[in-house]
Amino acid sequence: MNLVQSLTTRAGAGATVVAHVFLDRLQRPVSDRERGDVPGWVLITLMTAGLVTVLWALAGEQLRTLFTSAMTSVTGPGAQ
Repeated sequence: MNLVQSLTTRAGAGATVVAHVFLDRLQRPVSDRERGDVPGWVLITLMTAGLVTVLWALAGEQLRTLFTSAMTSVTGPGAQ
């Protein structure tokens, strides 16, 4: 009795599908398994770009003032 048959007899048809999918993925070459979730990364990238655009549009001047203030308060090496 192999692994798929063992799971099938214990849990039923649902386990058969899960076992076949799991074993199929294990038998694929590593390069096929490590492709990642491309649509997920695209969505995250687009959402991040959208958030940056909205923040820049709403608070651009305040962010510029904050950055300028922070940079002018930094002193170089050897300053007292």
